[in-house]
Amino acid sequence: MKKWLKRIRGAVGLGLTWAAAWAVVGALIGIVFFGGGINVELLANALLFAVSGFVGGVGFSGILALAGGRRTFDEMSLPRFAGWGALGGLLVSALLLSGGSGLTFTSALVVGVVTLMGAGSAAGSLALARRADRALEAGEDVELLGGESPQ
Repeated sequence: MKKWLKRIRGAVGLGLTWAAAWAVVGALIGIVFFGGGINVELLANALLFAVSGFVGGVGFSGILALAGGRRTFDEMSLPRFAGWGALGGLLVSALLLSGGSGLTFTSALVVGVVTLMGAGSAAGSLALARRADRALEAGEDVELLGGESPQ
């Protein structure tokens, strides 16, 4: 049971990380389309992107668990990782646009942006994970929060 709790915690953590990054991008897009000040449309856009980022991060974590197997981060290729992220972004954009009025320029733009954000977020996640692995290997006597020694 402890293994599943760690996986859920990791998926939620990845989702929150993606949500934070996507909210910033959503706010920047909102500034471009809705003007320079803080307004309701800007905040709604940032919130929409944050929720989409969370769903995309959690979904990507599931894709990674299924497709990644037991490989370490150093054994995974960056293009494949980015491809999985793009697939997750494409699925998120399909959820965002479900029930819409068909394919328009705006919906095609949303699909493209969210797919690219999924690929970029996945590639960034792999780069950060590799960096963290190297940092942990270099400092083997690093203590956990709360003063516990690693096992």
